Amino acid sequence: MARFLIRRLVLLVAVLFAVTFLGFSAMNFLGDPLFNVVGLMAELDCEGIEAGTVEDTSMDRARSDCETVAAARAEYHLDRPVPVRYVLWVSDLATGDFGTSFQNDQPVSEIIREKLPETLILLVMAQIVSLGVAIPWGVFAAYRANRAFDRTSTVVSFGLLSVPNFALAVVLLYLLALRWQVFPSAYESDTAVGLVFSMILPAVTLGLPLAASYQRLLRTDLITTLQEDFVHMARAKGLPPMRIMFRHALRPSMFSVVTVFGVSTGAMIGGSLVVEQIFGIPGIGREIVTAVVRDDFPVVLAIVMLVACAFVIINFMVDLLYGWLDPRVRAR
Repeated sequence: MARFLIRRLVLLVAVLFAVTFLGFSAMNFLGDPLFNVVGLMAELDCEGIEAGTVEDTSMDRARSDCETVAAARAEYHLDRPVPVRYVLWVSDLATGDFGTSFQNDQPVSEIIREKLPETLILLVMAQIVSLGVAIPWGVFAAYRANRAFDRTSTVVSFGLLSVPNFALAVVLLYLLALRWQVFPSAYESDTAVGLVFSMILPAVTLGLPLAASYQRLLRTDLITTLQEDFVHMARAKGLPPMRIMFRHALRPSMFSVVTVFGVSTGAMIGGSLVVEQIFGIPGIGREIVTAVVRDDFPVVLAIVMLVACAFVIINFMVDLLYGWLDPRVRAR
């Protein structure tokens, strides 16, 4: 078990380094962060102005602008090579310093602290919806394999998988919020009950397509597991079918679901960008869209890195869960 954990931890550190370095480098090479800090002053030929080779009717103002540009370069370490800036950025991250927003000089850590809870609540509720729907749905479909319920489930699951998140969000919002008024049409955060209640529709929007994916995988694995000898032995002992399904067959059939659970985290976070916009949820997804539009480099980079690290860590936890589901994995 110790060797298994060490191998996974080494892989985790390597992947985190690769993800953060590539992401940081891409954000620096795709645009000039200095332009987002000082605007058009970034295009000044400060070397020419200082040398007196550039004619300017207002040299004093030009030199003042150049001093502003130089101060911005020094403050944000833009006068150093990218690898050095990466090391400095990671060092700041280790102390909880994500930098300062270019737009309002607000610390990025405060922005994340304000926006992250809503997104976490949404993602957790969406996974609860997806697993809560998929497990009984998949079990019953496997129990009634190739019968009317199973065939209908196949049609419904493929239908849910083919519908984009934004289309499903619009349909649910129109039917359940605007027309029938079962759920609120606007985000509410005054009370805990109001917050959770207003998150139900967004969570269902994100969770139903995942539930369809989980259900198809679980059904297939369960049908295979039901052919195993230990299941035939349980039937020979006269155990009830549902006890066999949930007590004996479900756990060894969860590998595919657990795998997709880890991988789907990234897709669910991506889907939350659209869902938060449609339902007006002030979360991380909505904030990164605003930051991209405004070219707010530190906010975009911090959120992208946070999402990437969360994705890597969740998949690390999935690897550990494999070892619990099947002890043979730990020996590999």
